[in-house]
Amino acid sequence: MTVTRRQLMRNGTALGAWLLVGQAQATPQSMKEAIAAFTNNTPLKRGLVKLDIAELIDNGNTVPVSISVDGPMTPQQHVVAIALFSEKNPESEAFVARMNHLAGRAAVSTRIRLANSQTLMAVAKMNDGSCWMHSAEVIVTIAACIEDEDM
Repeated sequence: MTVTRRQLMRNGTALGAWLLVGQAQATPQSMKEAIAAFTNNTPLKRGLVKLDIAELIDNGNTVPVSISVDGPMTPQQHVVAIALFSEKNPESEAFVARMNHLAGRAAVSTRIRLANSQTLMAVAKMNDGSCWMHSAEVIVTIAACIEDEDM
């Protein structure tokens, strides 16, 4: 069977449209489920964790974010993982950083894309099994993670 260039373009366009429409979208519920999976359903405590992100974000394409955890990083007491979760990005789990007491300091900094105004939650898992959190509401004026044909 011979496929013409026009048929290939038409099928490629249909596939592209399906990918845009069929993309996964996180929800507040999927964020709760992702956090529960990360923490093994351990209740979250407030405190220790500091999520540093601007409240008003002009452009969601590259958003600086820092997470730090107060407390010692000793063999007896330390952070084993820090994660960031979002409720409206394509995936609920934005990132997970694993560490041990040799890290010296429980802190991570990166840049993320934000699809829209939403709640973000940073969660730290300790070696004793406890989990600590800090959340932040952010307003995004120009969304990322969304394809726009006019751009």
